[in-house]
Amino acid sequence: MLDLKQIRQHSGQVIAALSKRGDYDLQPLLVLDAQQRELESERSQLQARSNEIGKAVGQKIRGGADPKGEEVKALREEGNQVKRQLSELEPKEKALKAQIQDILLTLPNLPSASTPVGKDESENVEVRRWGDEYICKDGTPHYEIGEQLGIMNFERSVKIAQSRFVTLIGAGAALERALISFMLSRHTQAGYTEILPPVLVNTASLTGSGQLPKFAEESFKCDRDDLWLAPTAEVPLTNLHRDEILSAEALPVHYCAYTPCFRREAGSYGRDTRGLIRLHQFNKVEMYQFVHPETSFEALEALVKDAEDILQQLKLPYRVLELCTGDLGFSATKTYDLEVWMPSASCYREISSCSNCVDFQARRADIRFKEPGQKGTQYVHTLNGSGLAVGRTMAALLETYYQPNGSVKVPEVLQPFLGREVL
Repeated sequence: MLDLKQIRQHSGQVIAALSKRGDYDLQPLLVLDAQQRELESERSQLQARSNEIGKAVGQKIRGGADPKGEEVKALREEGNQVKRQLSELEPKEKALKAQIQDILLTLPNLPSASTPVGKDESENVEVRRWGDEYICKDGTPHYEIGEQLGIMNFERSVKIAQSRFVTLIGAGAALERALISFMLSRHTQAGYTEILPPVLVNTASLTGSGQLPKFAEESFKCDRDDLWLAPTAEVPLTNLHRDEILSAEALPVHYCAYTPCFRREAGSYGRDTRGLIRLHQFNKVEMYQFVHPETSFEALEALVKDAEDILQQLKLPYRVLELCTGDLGFSATKTYDLEVWMPSASCYREISSCSNCVDFQARRADIRFKEPGQKGTQYVHTLNGSGLAVGRTMAALLETYYQPNGSVKVPEVLQPFLGREVL
């Protein structure tokens, strides 16, 4: 969430920054803010007058005035009138604050000064490539390989659920599990603490991480409860420290988590309708960091390297893109996407997104820290990154390591986790 004080004091700068992301009108917010502050000032004056009257009544009575006399009676009548005015103002002010909050929750994060300006994904900037020597120019689609090997079934998944689900069988299930174990092992060795969080999350958690209210239509909700199926482990990891004040000495905090993820993919019908690329349910290993504001952009570069490490270990060629302002995620101020090479499509496809959200999520979830010897608190900065999307990793692996005889080689680093060299 953006800082209302920043919007009020530097509205021109905020409007200019938001214009790089799209069309956002801040005038209604500024009008409501002015109205709310006017009511707040009036309420403060009335409260002060109410306190003065209370003291005056006490002083009069202690000075010998008749508690039922006209002088005291007049003061009490004025006091009652002030209280009535206060009782009328308070709900009005509360309603204005709620309207302001509703607008703030719909505004995206401001792009960083270093984020490339662009209208959409076509203007993202390629930063680097890795593994050109491993690139296959064409190949068999992963879903065909999986069905030939008998390790994945889509038709029966439709019978169990609906389209865009998959059932992994035998070596397919083992491969998914091996990839998850391998990713978690690499991240914990790099200093991340492994978390296994709930995958049902409440509305406050989705709001705190930035998924609500904007992405309500993309999420699955349990109608009888205030619970949603988590679209990403970013949601529960953000909210592990919701409404908490951390010590500065505890920072940085690095978490990693495997969870199944659930998304409607409401805006993607007709795209990637076959295979593992765009499912309603998929597995992902997430990296998440709570860091000091002074180190968050440095931490982002390191986070990207941690995601790249997985692809390099598996020897899957990829490229790194810096997202432009028009393609930036809602909560992010700066984002790098990792795209893995898919031989069957002869193109790169997103497999990880690594973002610095600065204080945007921390402000929504009220996560702060305190420096030693200082009275006040500051909001932490949060970062998140896929490390990696497991299904897409499996898809790239099957296509990259597919052999002419119909088998699939298992990458050397994955063999101890899977217990075999060939599928």
